[in-house]
Amino acid sequence: MATLDDVRAIALALPGVVERLDGQRGGVSWRTPSGGFVWERGPSGHDLQQLDALGREWPDAVVVGVRTDGEQAKLALIETYPDAFFTIPHFDGYPAVLVRLDTIDRDLLREVVTDAWLLKVTKRVADAWLAEHPPA
Repeated sequence: MATLDDVRAIALALPGVVERLDGQRGGVSWRTPSGGFVWERGPSGHDLQQLDALGREWPDAVVVGVRTDGEQAKLALIETYPDAFFTIPHFDGYPAVLVRLDTIDRDLLREVVTDAWLLKVTKRVADAWLAEHPPA
């Protein structure tokens, strides 16, 4: 089981990352100069209405949104790890997936947060980081 503090530690260990408080939703997000890659995500009233219409409920857990490398990558995560990853109609066509922190393994969380960060940094920064941290 992972926590928001785990997300924070993983994200802030990556070069060039800053943490910001989201003035609109009140959660925190982690960003690079080119944008956010992981953020705390609670449901809006509209989200809850849409889920109710689909016969689904928002998880009773802390949820974060994580950038993905497109719709297919998002769907692959949901299919492979259905207890940890999900989506909502608001995210249709958007390259991000929602993550239940109470069900995701910390190593998998580190992997998806790092992959999301790699999408939001320059090629030079990504290449330098990957040279120092080769995939296992």
